[in-house]
Amino acid sequence: MPQALEVSGPIQSIERAAAILRLLSGRSRRLGVVEMAGQLSLPKGTVHGILRTLQSVGFVEQDHDSGKYQLGAALLHIGSSYLDANELRTRALNWADSLATQSGESVRIGTLHDGQVLIVHHVFRPDDSRQALDVGSLVPIHATALGKALLAHHRYLLSDLERPLTRFTPVTVTEMDRLKRELDEIGARGWASEIGELYPGVASIAAPIKDQRGLIAGAISVTGPIERLCEDDVPRAELVGYVMETARTVSRELGAIPW
Repeated sequence: MPQALEVSGPIQSIERAAAILRLLSGRSRRLGVVEMAGQLSLPKGTVHGILRTLQSVGFVEQDHDSGKYQLGAALLHIGSSYLDANELRTRALNWADSLATQSGESVRIGTLHDGQVLIVHHVFRPDDSRQALDVGSLVPIHATALGKALLAHHRYLLSDLERPLTRFTPVTVTEMDRLKRELDEIGARGWASEIGELYPGVASIAAPIKDQRGLIAGAISVTGPIERLCEDDVPRAELVGYVMETARTVSRELGAIPW
């Protein structure tokens, strides 16, 4: 009689390596061993050993000046195979470029991932300013226009959010009742915004994208300085129109019934 296969549990070292990679994909992007050890409640020696292994395979890189670590190029190569296969991104490429040209601002496309928003495509602002690529990064769902546009149609995720909600700036919405009221408004009007909630002085406008089943598959946004995106602290109507029309166009590309 053949022996039954033994079912093993999770491998701790892999779980810890994954936790380090998630940490480096967060808001800080570049962290030292002590910082990571503190945030993960792990011994410094353990974190350092895992980082050395990840560095040897190209998953993390160490900055020579600061000694801090960041995600490596090998991860981007692996991730690109997923992103290239992502139909939402593929269908939206040209329209995202057009939106950046129309608005004069940077454009991002995001989908839900593990209670956050995964940036699957990013078009730089069409000028010569220095900008950082956000593809592959995770942003909070409650403090971004992309996140709110998605959350308004996936309200079940509210139960998974930590209480109190994380405050990134003095104007971040952290009261659950207030967030729910805002989500009601977003669902009714078809677009979302955030003004200085994630980064001071920065605003975003986003609209949801539907797939062929009529479900919300992602969202698209424009992001820029508050003074350019808003007038009297209200998102400019023409930019809202650009974003909503682009979202409708991408939805049609995905096979959704025109809406």
